[in-house]
Parts: sequence; structure tokens; C-alpha cells
Amino acid sequence: MTFERITERRIQARGLRRALCCALTAFLAAGMLATPAPAREHGSDPAVLAIPAGPFITGSDRAEREAAYRLDEAAYGHSATRKQRWYENEGERRESTLPAYAITTTPVTNGDYARFIRATGRAAPDVDVKTWKSYGLIHPFSRTRRHAWSDGKIPAGRERHPVVMVSHDDAVRYAEWLTSVSAYRWRLPTEAEWEKAARGRDGRRFPWGDTFDAAKLNSHDGGPFDTVPVGRYPAGASPFGLLDAAGQVFEWTATLQRKDRYIVKGGSWDDRGCGVCRPAARHGRPRDLKHILVGFRLVREAK
Repeated sequence: MTFERITERRIQARGLRRALCCALTAFLAAGMLATPAPAREHGSDPAVLAIPAGPFITGSDRAEREAAYRLDEAAYGHSATRKQRWYENEGERRESTLPAYAITTTPVTNGDYARFIRATGRAAPDVDVKTWKSYGLIHPFSRTRRHAWSDGKIPAGRERHPVVMVSHDDAVRYAEWLTSVSAYRWRLPTEAEWEKAARGRDGRRFPWGDTFDAAKLNSHDGGPFDTVPVGRYPAGASPFGLLDAAGQVFEWTATLQRKDRYIVKGGSWDDRGCGVCRPAARHGRPRDLKHILVGFRLVREAK
């Protein structure tokens, strides 16, 4: 076989390989176009932390509850009456086990919630004076105005603040919407999921340890008596890295206390003491309540 013939065949082989590669690329591209990726709105998925499967300590013992009462007494200047011994509804300290899950690092922010409002047309966070007075809360209606949205717009400078004045149903609808534009399913955490993420495995009294430290959370002990941008207290992170789990805002959970009332966790910017800011602390709120002290975070699951 002549040198020219060998060279010609090599050229033909290279051309065939090139054609096959082009055809394969076109085939794969057509397949990807025919099967689009799950719908996703850019930037709509909040940051999450992975919480591993396994045991953790939940609830509180008598020593922890009494220490919480002493904190509150020191802050408010009086002892808790029998009627006010609100920490008695905490479960007894015990070991519990959960499967793995992922939870948002911080509460859902006004900026996060604004995308939901724009996409769905749902009413923006606000409450009228008649409804507010019907709640029987100690905060005057005038204090709600700094948190209220106007014409569907976030209050100036509060895009990174946790969203408040959202009912339990509002939080559930947000999770459903986020699921529809994400590759994942989103939902409110159960009380147990929230507590494990907030205190770690070892049953510590606060996310950072057993001793209260006003410098590690947004409470009335040292905060501005208002919400602040999420993540401002990194020293108050839980062992898993959860932020704003103590103080800032109470957070809705998926756990029903009784009919039409759901457990909220975490304490708020309004609290002093801050016995109620412990992950073991718990109380229920009406599902339709739109409070300036209550927001939420979400759990993420595979679809």
C-alpha cells in the first residue's frame, strides 16, 4: 500500500470520528432540551444546613427550668407566679432520634418573602388596627407600622430582616410556592427538628452553651428592641451553625399544640431574661396570628 493511500485512509478515519462526536453531542443536547430541569427561580432557594441523622437531647429538667425562671426574675424584677410558670409545659429531658434533614440557616427574610408576594399576589405582611387590638397583645398598634409593608413593598432598610406579621397559613403557602419553583420540597420544621438544629446533640440550654450571654442574640437584654438583619450574631450559632435560633423572632413550627394553635420556638427581640429563648422552651399561638414577634424558617427535602 502506498504512503498516499495510508494517509488518505487516516484522514477518512479522523473525519468519521469527528462526525460521530458531532452526532453524539447533538443527540445529548436534544435530549436535555426535551427534558427540562425542574423549574427554579434564580436566587429563590434559601441557604440550608445539613442536620445529620441520630440521637439528641430534647426537653428540660427541673434544674434548667428553675434557672430559666431565675433569669426572667432578674430581668423583670419579680418572681413568676404559679399562673406564670410557663416553662412547666416543656417535655422532660430525654434522648430522641431523628432522620437526617436540612434546615434554613436563618429565618426567612423580607427579601425572600417579597419574591413570593410578586409571584403569587398574596397579601403583603400587615395587619389592621381592629385585628391587632383583637389579639390582646401588649404592643401598641403604632409599633407594627415599622414592620408593615406599604403597597406590597418591604419597609425601607429591612430587606434582610426576618419577615414578621405572617400567619401560620402564610408560612405554609410560602413553603408550597418555594417548592413549585425549586428542585426541592420545602415545609415548616416540626418542633423536634427545630430544637435539634437549635441546640445540637448534647442538650445545651442555649444554642451556644449552658450560660446565658446577651451579646450572642437579639433580645431586649442588649438588642435594639427591634428586628435586625439575619445572621448578625454569629457567636450565638448552634453546634450545627444555625443562626438566630435564640431571640430575633419566634418561629412557627408544624407541630400542633391544640386545635388551631401551633408551637412557636426561639424567643424574640422583645424578650428579656431570656428563659424563653432556650430551644427547650415552647408555647402555642393561634394559626391566624400576624405578630411582629413571629416569623419562620423551613426544612428542605428531596422531591
